[in-house]
Amino acid sequence: MNKLTLAIVAIIVIAGGWWLLAPQGAKQPVETGPITIGFIGPLTGDAAAYGEPFRNTVQLAVDEINTAGGINGRQMQFVYEDDKCTGAAAVGATQKLINVDKVQIILGSFCSGATIPSVPIAAQNNVMLFSPAASSPDLTGISKFFARDYPSDATQGKVLADLSYKQGWKTVAFIQEQTDYATGLYQSFDASFKSIGGETSNEAFPTATTDFRTALTKLKSQNPDALFIDVQTAAVGERILKQLGELKWKPKILVSDTMPGEPTMMKNNAIALEGAYAAEFVPDQTNPKLQAMASAYTAKYKVAEVPYLNYMATTYDAVYLIKEGLMAVGNNGEKFGAWIRTVKDWQGASGSVTMEQSGDRASGHKAEIIQGGKAVPLP
Repeated sequence: MNKLTLAIVAIIVIAGGWWLLAPQGAKQPVETGPITIGFIGPLTGDAAAYGEPFRNTVQLAVDEINTAGGINGRQMQFVYEDDKCTGAAAVGATQKLINVDKVQIILGSFCSGATIPSVPIAAQNNVMLFSPAASSPDLTGISKFFARDYPSDATQGKVLADLSYKQGWKTVAFIQEQTDYATGLYQSFDASFKSIGGETSNEAFPTATTDFRTALTKLKSQNPDALFIDVQTAAVGERILKQLGELKWKPKILVSDTMPGEPTMMKNNAIALEGAYAAEFVPDQTNPKLQAMASAYTAKYKVAEVPYLNYMATTYDAVYLIKEGLMAVGNNGEKFGAWIRTVKDWQGASGSVTMEQSGDRASGHKAEIIQGGKAVPLP
């Protein structure tokens, strides 16, 4: 080997060594801290009757996930914010979670009236809002940054309209709380009932109302075939039932699905509600995943039964769906919004979950009759 060849080899070796030593692009830091998810729900006021079990169910699922190893080794944690079931409080909570806590995904809200004004704020910041309970038809297709694993009230209204017509009722009077949820339910029922020949009347009242006697007296004078108690919370429905009794009016009754799931209210008003009709999203009670969730909840929180079991089943599933989405696409609101719309036949406590491109769950409500303080599915 001559001197020229040796020099070339030396240059190649030296250059190769420098190439090996040179930085080949900065490595991405491996994130090891907890993944923070936002929560907005009604933790105070009348709606806290389901806001408290809402938070409890979320924490139950989070504790299970973290005990099992978390998300690719990282723990999941929620930051809980109270929206009081109002739009103003929900907007403030959403802004805080986005700007201070820097979340990419928010679970909530429970109430439609709190969810609707929060969606544009989330969307403007590329943050995903995923609700296990908000059911207003106005939320269908509202944004690619919103989805829900609880069905739209478009099905609740239609189911109860069809049931009313089959009962031979031609007129149904509403006493309706002025919230997005209750308004959406009334509009759904009204459209469906009128399309098959029925008629409705409506006395709407502000949420702060406590005296319903004037409205009830007016509706009673119309002699409707049935009265629909369309309320945001069971507490308001209970006040209406009490005043119905004081007026000695015993109409056929329909109730919104916010009432049957509250065990104490149902027990205390079993006589007044006997024979009333409702329509709920009803999970299969024989589902082993539902039974396991219910057993874990009652043991952890030392209660006899899970309040609002239908909503808590979808809440529990929502946390696990967030977990699976995080594992599939990472902590990114826009990517999660696209991923959740691909979910088909996912098996959870609430049953089989299939999501539509509108962001809605592809399932509906079932008619029930209240007997002995319990809502019993109709055949």
